[in-house]
Amino acid sequence: MRTFLSAVLVVLVTVLVPAGAVAYWADRELGNADRYTAAMSPLAGNTAVQGVVVTQARRALAGQIDAGPFQGGVDALLGEALRSFAGTPAYRTAWDAANRAAHAAFLQALTTGDGNAVTIDLAPVIEQIKGELVADGVPFADRIPVTHVSVKVMEYDNLGALRKGFRMLQIAGIWLPVLTVVLAVAAIAVAVRRRRAVIATGLGVAAGAVLLWIAVAVCRRLTLDDLPADIDRAAAAAVYDALTAFLRTTAWVILAIGLGAALAAWLTGRLRRTP
Repeated sequence: MRTFLSAVLVVLVTVLVPAGAVAYWADRELGNADRYTAAMSPLAGNTAVQGVVVTQARRALAGQIDAGPFQGGVDALLGEALRSFAGTPAYRTAWDAANRAAHAAFLQALTTGDGNAVTIDLAPVIEQIKGELVADGVPFADRIPVTHVSVKVMEYDNLGALRKGFRMLQIAGIWLPVLTVVLAVAAIAVAVRRRRAVIATGLGVAAGAVLLWIAVAVCRRLTLDDLPADIDRAAAAAVYDALTAFLRTTAWVILAIGLGAALAAWLTGRLRRTP
């Protein structure tokens, strides 16, 4: 009976490992403005994301400046200035500000808000661009309006269906990982042969890590396949990878811990048998 109970607990641990990691990620990573901004910050240097920002900002600014017969030249100059600005430290600062401002909208989209899109407001970026162009003496740059331009980085047809699950994960938060650890300890404690139970639990934890990695990969494919045609897939993939980097790292760490525990228990048994 104790062996059966230990086996059941190991199975539960295997299932709860990916669920606990995702719950912690939803609550402490996506739900935290500082960590969300830190996750998105490296995308400032991603060429695909830069291309989307430059394109959307150029479209927003096109025609906003009445330069008369010089309109074409001014629009071309703005496009070139935008591409140059995308590689500056000022752009990175503006990008972080835009993502911090977008965090509330991101949470709203995944919790109780309306709509099926996750957007980033480019107003901080445009404000920085305007300041740079004015400082460089670009003609008509002072006439650029700092408007709120929302760029869609993720859009789904069924985002509403994900809201309830995301909310449940937020509620689980730290408690689901704690429960996983408690069950792992219980699986070893109730076992008749504890060394074997440690091996089984370690392998179960490692299997849970593999399940987590597979889930992240499968969800990535499904997310990108579900994107509308007007969303840049390369940029969306970069956003997905940035937001789920914590989960991928966690999967490797948990895999190492599980295999390490199983190997240590196995070696201990081998050494005890050695005369």
